[in-house]
Amino acid sequence: MQEVIIIGAGPAGLTAGVELLRQAPDQYHVTIYEASDTVGGISKTVNYKNNRMDIGGHRFFSKNQEVMNWWRERMPFQGEPSFDDIQLGRKKKLFSGGANPELTDKVMLVRNRVSRIYYQHKFFDYPVSMKWETIKNMGFATTMTAGMSYLQANIKKKQENSLEDFYINRFGKKLYTMFFEGYTQKLWGRHPSEISADWGAQRVKGLSITAVLEDMLRKVTGIQKHGQIETSLIEEFYYPKYGPGQLWETVLEEFQTLGGEIKFHAEITKIKTNSKNKIESIGFQQNGELIEKACDILISSMPIKDLIAGMNEVPAWEASIAEGLPYRDFVTIGLLVDKLELKNQTNIPTLGNIVPDCWIYVQDTSVKLGRIQIFNNWSPYMVQNPSEQIWIGLEYFCQENDKFWNLTNQQSAIFAIKELRKMGILGKGAKIFAYHREKVKKAYPAYFDTYEYINILIDYLNQFENLYCIGRNGQHHYNNMDHSMITSFEAVKNILSGNPDKSNIWNVNTEKCYHEVAQKEETA
Repeated sequence: MQEVIIIGAGPAGLTAGVELLRQAPDQYHVTIYEASDTVGGISKTVNYKNNRMDIGGHRFFSKNQEVMNWWRERMPFQGEPSFDDIQLGRKKKLFSGGANPELTDKVMLVRNRVSRIYYQHKFFDYPVSMKWETIKNMGFATTMTAGMSYLQANIKKKQENSLEDFYINRFGKKLYTMFFEGYTQKLWGRHPSEISADWGAQRVKGLSITAVLEDMLRKVTGIQKHGQIETSLIEEFYYPKYGPGQLWETVLEEFQTLGGEIKFHAEITKIKTNSKNKIESIGFQQNGELIEKACDILISSMPIKDLIAGMNEVPAWEASIAEGLPYRDFVTIGLLVDKLELKNQTNIPTLGNIVPDCWIYVQDTSVKLGRIQIFNNWSPYMVQNPSEQIWIGLEYFCQENDKFWNLTNQQSAIFAIKELRKMGILGKGAKIFAYHREKVKKAYPAYFDTYEYINILIDYLNQFENLYCIGRNGQHHYNNMDHSMITSFEAVKNILSGNPDKSNIWNVNTEKCYHEVAQKEETA
């Protein structure tokens, strides 16, 4: 029986572990080493006094049907109304024979997708839509300027040397400066002109003014192009009753039932290689002692920077590229309040008539705040008292050990409250019942500095025939959760077939046409 070691118990690591044991139960002994005390990585759920936080926000919708089926097999989709559906008399398409969220915990809810941009105290659809409300909020003169700017961008396309070029080509200079430039600089701490266009190709490919107009036409006419829909424009998504961590806790149980082992608080610091281009063992600290474990196969979702730093005899050039790979760290502050100053002017009914957004993107560059999550709208079961209290997540992008990162919990909460009041989102009379902060290191692999040499690192890592790099940080690709899972599917296929070519694993979510469209799943 071959010894398989998986580094990281996030979506990629857990998916790889389950698939290996499910497809070849007698061939492999699989152990997952996780540096923290929980599973899910950035897709975990944090429970603070029965109010749950989704770190980063995770919609469950994929253009890949294998992923959709995988989720549904482990957590049945909603077949009966949820708490807020019942309270509001809200009707939606549910799944025939699906689970009842009022009677069982293991259920994927069907949720409305509402994300908007908050800009100059007004709401704009995200992605930006060309409808009357948008024109009214922008003003006629700005709308005309934006339209001319878009036409100009179409007449004279820029060579896409940066993320700024990428956005301008798709939206025009005016909309770029209004809705993308400031937020992107908040997210990365760099101007979009300094960031590789690869980020846009991975995150918003297929999305443009043309795609938005086509989506509007589809809604008006009811005509669906070959039964397909852009993921960025979906109007519904699926969501575990208690957040994304609930799914990965369920997957962990399956992994252990299949015979897999997991070790928590096991941060890998050493990866021993040999002259035959193989990984021999890994090492981790335990009670102050370095413990080494031999392996036949190593599947890594740890950051490439840390992976190569732990290897022996790495050439100087490759080591310097890895050392220079940048990341963006992340802080979420949960705030439990009685009300927000934002008014629900949509036709979507909500508990307490709060705004229906899952996310609100904050374009205001006078504040540090990047996004606001309203957990009540992700799932009413995320909040202990969803009818009377609002549980929001305030997302800040920063660097480990910078000034904001090093604030105390109380200082960070005070900072966030001041920004909400400055923006007119939180009134002075609002009651604040509780707050909680979560920090995430290396949340976002970044596309600048030595990233331009990433292919040199990929070639170097591919030399080790028993090493498979998967997931967001394992590949330094800003993947969604489903893409991270697909890298695991591909890695397992290669392991089982003996295929030495790992290009299929690295190519997930890199081709411009990769999974551009998805078949719309039918509900009953």
